[in-house]
Amino acid sequence: MSGHSKFANIKHKKEKNDAARGKIFTMLGREIAVAVKEGGPDPNNNGKLRDVIAKAKASNMPNDTIERGIKKAAGDVNSVNYVTVTYEGYGPGGTAIIVNALTDNKNRTAANVRNCFSKGQGSIGAQGCVSYMFDEKGQIIVAKEDYDADPDDFMMDALDMGAEDFSDEEDSFVITTTPSDFETVRAAFEEKKIPMADARVTMIPQNYVTLSDEADKTNIRRILDFLDEDDDVSDVYTNWDEGD
Repeated sequence: MSGHSKFANIKHKKEKNDAARGKIFTMLGREIAVAVKEGGPDPNNNGKLRDVIAKAKASNMPNDTIERGIKKAAGDVNSVNYVTVTYEGYGPGGTAIIVNALTDNKNRTAANVRNCFSKGQGSIGAQGCVSYMFDEKGQIIVAKEDYDADPDDFMMDALDMGAEDFSDEEDSFVITTTPSDFETVRAAFEEKKIPMADARVTMIPQNYVTLSDEADKTNIRRILDFLDEDDDVSDVYTNWDEGD
């Protein structure tokens, strides 16, 4: 899941256990199927499918698995019954949380998500109650352990490729784009063989909330952990500064 902290959780990516990786691949398979149903199997003519493929590659999904998923969805479009649903709500201390899910049963998913919030003393709100606090951006994470580059040179290269912003963090470089430029920049990175630990269109908080109360920290972690464990949840975004 992305968005649990200021930047993607790349330091945990290599520590994912088999169960977590299995869930990620299952969810990506659903996203591929939905994208193919909505826009066809050709990524050149289907921007949503291109984005999902980029996300799958960043999650180390094998190319042949991606291609099989596309072919399967293209040959069995009528069997795809997953729909995308978004929930917005509040965690402890006024934190904001957005949840994206892919489900074949909206009633089940709504009840499960509501339960996740309740277990951490949070609450579901109306559509739009917190999304205005976030900006939709393309985001590419490059782990420094995977790519040794001079930050200034890399920043100039990224901006030349169409990036909107560049951040030099402790263990990673974070490249931000507009949603419309994301695919162009991601493709340029791929062409230059720059390893991407994460690449997706995501929701970035405009401001981050720091929690000082230990009970609040425990409760928001409970919410995020329960959401991560839910089979229907694909992405979770929050403005909690997990580093506090």
